[in-house]
Amino acid sequence: MFDLKVINSVLTEMEEERGIPREKMLDAIEQSLATAYKKEFGKRGQIITCSFDMDTGTTNFNQIKIVVDESMLKPEPELDEEGNPIEEEEPEEEDEENKKVRFDEEKHIMISTAKMIKKDVELGEELVFPLEPKDDFGRIAAQTAKQVIMQKIREAEKESALAEFGQKAGDIVIGHAQRFERGNLYVDLGRVTAIMPYEEQIPGERFKPGERIRAILLAVEETPRGIFLKLSRSHPDFLTALFAIEAPELQTGAVEVKAVAREAGARSKIAVHAVDEHIDPVGSLVGQRGVRVSTVMSELGGEKIDIIEWSPVINEFIEDALSPAQVMEIRIETEPNEEEGERGHAIAEVAGDQQSLAIGRGGQNVRLAAKLTGWKIDIVSAKTGEELAEADAEGNVELEAPSDTDAGKDDEVLESEDATTTEPDLEEVLEEEDDTKDRDMTEGAEAEGEDEIDTPEEAEDELAPAIDEEVAKELEEEETK
Repeated sequence: MFDLKVINSVLTEMEEERGIPREKMLDAIEQSLATAYKKEFGKRGQIITCSFDMDTGTTNFNQIKIVVDESMLKPEPELDEEGNPIEEEEPEEEDEENKKVRFDEEKHIMISTAKMIKKDVELGEELVFPLEPKDDFGRIAAQTAKQVIMQKIREAEKESALAEFGQKAGDIVIGHAQRFERGNLYVDLGRVTAIMPYEEQIPGERFKPGERIRAILLAVEETPRGIFLKLSRSHPDFLTALFAIEAPELQTGAVEVKAVAREAGARSKIAVHAVDEHIDPVGSLVGQRGVRVSTVMSELGGEKIDIIEWSPVINEFIEDALSPAQVMEIRIETEPNEEEGERGHAIAEVAGDQQSLAIGRGGQNVRLAAKLTGWKIDIVSAKTGEELAEADAEGNVELEAPSDTDAGKDDEVLESEDATTTEPDLEEVLEEEDDTKDRDMTEGAEAEGEDEIDTPEEAEDELAPAIDEEVAKELEEEETK
């Protein structure tokens, strides 16, 4: 009935490629055969099991009956006038262990009868009754067995994937791009397919089908439709995990990442602290000649990364967080209140030439500094004391243009269509010089053109007078002698 060679090869392939153990596949085959037997030859309420022998290919079918007594059974229902049983309402609260059941001769056996078969039988014990072996299942029974096997395979794959990826949550995984669907990127991880939602992707980043992808595994969830793996490349933990690969100091714990503020695809700030005083935390992430940080930046598509040293002194921490801008003074307005959930408020005073660096394009620098420190930061001009920008830890930024500064005026002039150079006479001088040079070159060419010799005959005519004079002098000298 069964080709054992084919079954063995299938079991081996399922175990190697999909990670499903042989025992679970054999259990799926036995359950499918028991379901097919019950569908074709069994009765309603029967509990049928099957044992499949891989050595001989034979199958043994058994019927299971549970030993019960009167205390475990519900009373027989009363019949109505038409002879139909009247259903009684079950009590809302009932102990699961002492829950009573309706007697069914197909799956229950009274203890008095069971003792005739087995003397030392106990309540709740299962008695096994052999059934007549069958191998001529119909089409419906075979289809039912196929569905049972497919369901068991999906359950086994889910358990295998959970066992493999359940422990990798928070780690970097490598896969290949499969397809884009409604903004979501599907990534093939081998046995399962993971999803990278649109909000977890780096803006502007695109992948071709089959292209290699490295991302962090954010979550592993079990759903009715299967296992759900959520990937991310924009999460701050992905930046930390990339540095952990490049910097052994992070892996050993000699250097710790205290905080990360990231705007994926644009810029990030990461604060590090060295447990060992002899280790430079910033240098360990930068690497020799910047090789480590450049590797991480290339993986993130050129995203700029600011690495600063974490400090327990909040003034120093905020000052470093606003780098590359140089801050003149940090003033603490209010301390954080953890009980009421209020964050601290600090004011950073900067010089006029450092205002643009401190605020950043669109307030990006002060916004990331506020996220990194968890404090509300105000940027104030040292010259006038006027507030230039305000950022909180949630990333909200309010920018205010200073009233007494000329910053930005040059850009407005250059962008204007009527913009001119500040020295209009310079163009006239240059034009006059060019005209003078052209005029001199033209006059020189005309002067040279008057004595130009175009043909050999003209050259002979020019040289003839000089030759005649020399010949005449020689003749006179000869005659004198």
